[in-house]
Amino acid sequence: MDRLLSIEAFVRVAETCNFAKAAMQLGVTRSVITHRIQQLEALINAPLFHRSTRHVRLSEIGETYYKECSDMVASFNSLTDHMRELRAKPTGKLRIQMLPGFAIGHFGKILAEFNQLYPDIEVDVVVNDRIVDLIEEGFDVAFQMFPPMAETLIERKLFPVRRVFCMSPQYADRFGVPQHPDELQQHKIALYAGYPSRNRWVFTREGEQVELSLPGHVRSNSVHLLRDYASTGVSIVCLPTLVASDDLLAGRLIPILAQYSLSSFNFSAVFPATQRRALKVRTLIEFLLEKFRDEPEWDQPLLERGWVC
Repeated sequence: MDRLLSIEAFVRVAETCNFAKAAMQLGVTRSVITHRIQQLEALINAPLFHRSTRHVRLSEIGETYYKECSDMVASFNSLTDHMRELRAKPTGKLRIQMLPGFAIGHFGKILAEFNQLYPDIEVDVVVNDRIVDLIEEGFDVAFQMFPPMAETLIERKLFPVRRVFCMSPQYADRFGVPQHPDELQQHKIALYAGYPSRNRWVFTREGEQVELSLPGHVRSNSVHLLRDYASTGVSIVCLPTLVASDDLLAGRLIPILAQYSLSSFNFSAVFPATQRRALKVRTLIEFLLEKFRDEPEWDQPLLERGWVC
């Protein structure tokens, strides 16, 4: 019995709650995973899982054992990566999930720089705004605005996601420019459907706080579509500055209610605890932290003009 392989199999089954998915991730058959778990249960003389035809969940002993085993697997992987690091640069496949707002228009250039520095890392980027189960779907790291959805995930904050209400000059000429947040309720509003705050909006200015519910007459999970929609002159839109900055600076969109601050979110790297010491994951995150140690380049001119806080 190879205890390390059995422990790794146990950790994967515990995280995916599925023998077949664990087998797929480890590149072995389901029967191999089953055999390794059975060996481990015989070794500790206790069941690690409650099994049924449709569900697999940890037993009480399994929950305690998992906490120790996940750390053990992470430490072993970290040690292995460290030994490799002594001899070579990071290698292997890095599977990433990323929000379109950052992937389109920003990440391509950053990825090119990263690949020049670390050519032996093969990067697979999946772009969507869906909240994914990293472990179940086999991602090494996700880049998102939402906080981690499970205790087994770790978050590293990269930069703030600021937002701005804006309109086209044509819309301003036809319908006027709101001077107070309450006036937004008299206008057509297009909103991104993925903001964590949903329909609740809080505007703050010198101690004044205005709370509104803005359901929006148009909603979309694409901030790029909303930007293009607003540029036709038919609506006010609230966009993240990483998507709106170029249009604002070019005058295709104009900021409104800039004297009021909106809450911002954090754009973060989220990854499984078992990957916290993985060299390829650590290398990418440290690279991005260095890139964003100052204000993001798209926010700097907006901050200088007082268009965002």
